[in-house]
Amino acid sequence: MQRPITSAVLRVSLLGPALLVGSFALGAFAQEPAQKEVYDPLEYARTRGVPSNTNWEATVPPACYTKTDGVSNPCWVCHTGGIAPNDLMDRELQVEYSFSQIALTNHWTNLFTDFGAQRAGISDAEISEWLRGDNYTPLRQALATAIEPAKFSGYRPDLDLEAGFDGDGFAQDGSGWRAIRYKPFSGTFWPTNGSIDDVFVRLPERFRTVDGVESREVEKANLTLLEVALAADHRVADRQAIVHPIEPLDERALASDLDGDGELAAATDVMRGLPSHYLGDASDVAIERYVHPEGVEYLHTVRYVDLASPTGHARRMKELRWSRKDLGLDAWAMQRAYEEEYNQKEEGIVPYFTGGPEVGLTNDFGWRLQGFIEDSQGRLRLQSDEEHRFCMGCHSAIGVTVDQTFTLPRKAPGLDGWRYQDLAGMQDAPQRGHERPEVLTYLERVRGGDEFRSNDEMLARFFTAEGNVRAENVLRAAPGGEADLRTLVMPSERRALELAKAYLVLVRLQRFEHGRDALLAPVTNVHATIENGDTALSESGLLFHDGSLWLDWDWRLPSPSEVQSIPQ
Repeated sequence: MQRPITSAVLRVSLLGPALLVGSFALGAFAQEPAQKEVYDPLEYARTRGVPSNTNWEATVPPACYTKTDGVSNPCWVCHTGGIAPNDLMDRELQVEYSFSQIALTNHWTNLFTDFGAQRAGISDAEISEWLRGDNYTPLRQALATAIEPAKFSGYRPDLDLEAGFDGDGFAQDGSGWRAIRYKPFSGTFWPTNGSIDDVFVRLPERFRTVDGVESREVEKANLTLLEVALAADHRVADRQAIVHPIEPLDERALASDLDGDGELAAATDVMRGLPSHYLGDASDVAIERYVHPEGVEYLHTVRYVDLASPTGHARRMKELRWSRKDLGLDAWAMQRAYEEEYNQKEEGIVPYFTGGPEVGLTNDFGWRLQGFIEDSQGRLRLQSDEEHRFCMGCHSAIGVTVDQTFTLPRKAPGLDGWRYQDLAGMQDAPQRGHERPEVLTYLERVRGGDEFRSNDEMLARFFTAEGNVRAENVLRAAPGGEADLRTLVMPSERRALELAKAYLVLVRLQRFEHGRDALLAPVTNVHATIENGDTALSESGLLFHDGSLWLDWDWRLPSPSEVQSIPQ
């Protein structure tokens, strides 16, 4: 029997007639007009088969074509020294461009196209109504009723967002999904650059049961064990020396001394040492540091920014992304996968993935990914093979990832990190081992608020006319400051609307194979074609080997006198 949930219920509904927190309506949403034609979310992917791919190196994201000019290094956030079992040391990509023959041409030509006239034809009223349309429910309904199981064996959205989440962040529909509150990855994933997202995690069934009976305590504990396995301080090599803050767990119900004090407490909020195995019916599964067990799933929605929403999340989704760890690799197999990836890159071999759009693409590390994106009418459709390849680029071997993922290592500590994504109250914690907050570090190293240095609003807010960062403005949102992350990475209302219009132009054109970045003007700091060789960052002293996902949540803002002495 499911243990009763005793915590207060927080209802967050992103699909009802209003976005609700508790019983207060915080913004009305317009209803999506009825569609007159048959809606088949699989049709586009079926008609755009593998032979139609125009860019076999779609795994190389647009940011990798940035002109560094010896003054800007956005590469450090991804290309760094991996922590075992991520044996990929790709920080040399900061030193030199190293592209395959196909990738020497930048296929993301939307970057260079002026869509200003099309954007100007979209009114504020039109885009505001667009943001508040529901394109998730129609997808759920189509895949649940209109598409027979024999015709589609991929992910069928089973999270009822309208039902909301309880006070512990669990979906109230009984699906097993749990919301994660996390610090957004630097650059592209900041809302100021056009998109805002949320992430949910789900454990396999036996990680949620004891003797076949559902147990919320075991489910919470196993999620916490996974969190600690992925997020614990990587500088602590001895797993028994790990000390990590956790949500309050009942050691008595779990019969497990998680804090190592020799007693079983009703609500321990710290874990000392990482146990050897998961709990409940998954007690035969070993806990590996920085590795997910088989069957773990993530659900990731990418949305327009709507500042009328309490969290900034528009009701309308740009994309729905799903992934599952289908195959667990032992240490030897994982090392071999990294070696193979390195060898293929050295030989200029185009990345190969098994599967296809209707089942998802699978990488060499056992992860299967599948995604949906808007069609020309704004309905979510299955992505083509080429569009799926775009997603695989960041989840198939870059140095910064933890088991090819980004989110749980960046989760806010404790129970505060188990709720729907919200930047309110979150501050700019540094990466572990850094002496300056993460956003400030990014701005100083990149000399802009995005990889392309094209975000004029960020440049105006946080940079002098000479291009130097106004550190005092950024430090207001550091831990101990009076502001939060929203003041740094949320756009103004005008910018949010214009970026939404820019993306709607791409939706109507359906040319995502040429890029899906929302931009207000053609970029100038990006190569259209590239020659392999020196990035000019080495002689400029702008190589950084300290990029990581892990954050120092305990860091606090120094006093004003101490700020002056922080190393530059």
